[in-house]
Amino acid sequence: MPHPKNNNIFLVGLMGAGKTTIGRQLARKLGMRFVDSDHEIEARTGASIPWIFEIEGEASFRRREADMIRELSAQDGLVLATGGGAVMNPASRALLAERGTVVYLRASIGSILQRTAHDKNRPLLQTADPRAKLEELLAQRDPLYREIADLVIDTGRPNVQSMVQIILDQLAAQEAAHAAAHAAYLARRLASDPMNAMNQPAPTILNVELGERSYPITIGPKLLDDGALLARHIDGGKAAIVTNTTVAPLYLARVAGALRASGREVVEIILPDGEEHKTWQSLNLVFDALLEHKCDRKTTIVALGGGVIGDLAGFAASSYMRGVPFVQVPTTLLSQVDSSVGGKTGINHPLGKNMIGAFYQPRAVIADTATLDTLPPRELAAGLAEVIKHGAILDAAYFDWIEANIAKLVAREPEAMAYAIARSCEIKAEVVRKDEREGGLRAVLNFGHTFGHAIEAGLGFGTWLHGEAVGCGMVMAADLSARLGLIDAATVQRVRKLVEAAGLPTVAPDLGAERWIELMAVDKKNEGGAIKFILLKPLGSPSITTVPPEILKATLAACVDTTKE
Repeated sequence: MPHPKNNNIFLVGLMGAGKTTIGRQLARKLGMRFVDSDHEIEARTGASIPWIFEIEGEASFRRREADMIRELSAQDGLVLATGGGAVMNPASRALLAERGTVVYLRASIGSILQRTAHDKNRPLLQTADPRAKLEELLAQRDPLYREIADLVIDTGRPNVQSMVQIILDQLAAQEAAHAAAHAAYLARRLASDPMNAMNQPAPTILNVELGERSYPITIGPKLLDDGALLARHIDGGKAAIVTNTTVAPLYLARVAGALRASGREVVEIILPDGEEHKTWQSLNLVFDALLEHKCDRKTTIVALGGGVIGDLAGFAASSYMRGVPFVQVPTTLLSQVDSSVGGKTGINHPLGKNMIGAFYQPRAVIADTATLDTLPPRELAAGLAEVIKHGAILDAAYFDWIEANIAKLVAREPEAMAYAIARSCEIKAEVVRKDEREGGLRAVLNFGHTFGHAIEAGLGFGTWLHGEAVGCGMVMAADLSARLGLIDAATVQRVRKLVEAAGLPTVAPDLGAERWIELMAVDKKNEGGAIKFILLKPLGSPSITTVPPEILKATLAACVDTTKE
């Protein structure tokens, strides 16, 4: 990432993304001067932006804007909030990238509409359909913002102070690590791949807002090559990396080497791979290693692997010496989009999945999307189940996008995959912010899981991957939703086709109706012995309800495979 050449910070993003509000506080914290380019144009012309648009036209305003960017970016010690369209000018983009650190403040369309609903000083939004206009602007400008951004910060949270602190932390880390870590990284990349070494996109940084337990999610390629990124989340002098026999040969040496280079003592704990090993026995192997190496309360546990490792290592962190810090480094799609975020930790019991565990939040989540390159197709498909889940239950527009882009996701197209990971994390982070310990809302994230967990336990843990069971479980939950009149048959077919297109099973194993019900009765959501299901009402909205036994049995009869003994 570029060092701030002129000690300037340039904020870019759509109107209403918070550039002015965040910029003022950021400048105050850094002792720098704050300027809003739009306000500066108004001060110098004596005319408002809407008036300039109306009298002179947008083209004239863009020329004034480009002149202002050229003048202001040449100064030093400035926090500059640029207009949303400033990046449309190639010369302005080049100047911003050259003369300072560019921070892209990314906000959802819904957030922007909420913030600008009564703002008449936004000429481009004075249309009959502001949402459509914003979607058009985002499609045009998002690639340009990302092109020049050194940091991408999500601003979809209400806490401005935390957003400012995230930026300050990232800027400080860049400053500290720039001379050593980044130079070493570029040297390695230039030696192995000189054409691509200078073209890595900036990582996306989201934030899980939980007060003093808040933490960042950093998403991007080649993050494991940035030793300083992980090291700055480890306060003590010792780290214990928990991984498995599949992931260790791929990434353990790189992660452990980076931590040792930062001066940390590293304990390596390698567990057997597979859902069937998410047990007390594996948990005790972690405790044995921690005690053998005299790990204390300042030791940070690093979970390097997929969902099984993340859940198990997190539970170990919550329990060892009554709680030690841990960091999630997810290496599968399923763990990057779902299980690493939110603080659910635990192990399986023969009678039920994830029945023993704790809510325990990590210090950070570092999702290196390059690890997906080594992911087997079956594991990739399992991760897509959780991507589909987020859209189906909470964001119908996102579900539409997944439908339109499922072929790209299956093919691991980088831009599509990066968006799917970021949007899924954004959705889950918002739910966790509202309901950390699954007192109500968070239960909706278990769409498809009541059936899915029954499949996993009924067949034996590890026979089907978790995502495969959830994918099939979503088809069954959609069928049940339709039988209750909550959605129509066409919606059920959409869910089934998308799950199938992701490479996931859509027909459930025949466990026998009574066995199905027995397994689903062992579920954390259940109350008073009644099985509670997460259903669609409609697509993109959840319904948590119990179901008459005869309707549940009708879904089981329709969805299970009766052709196999």
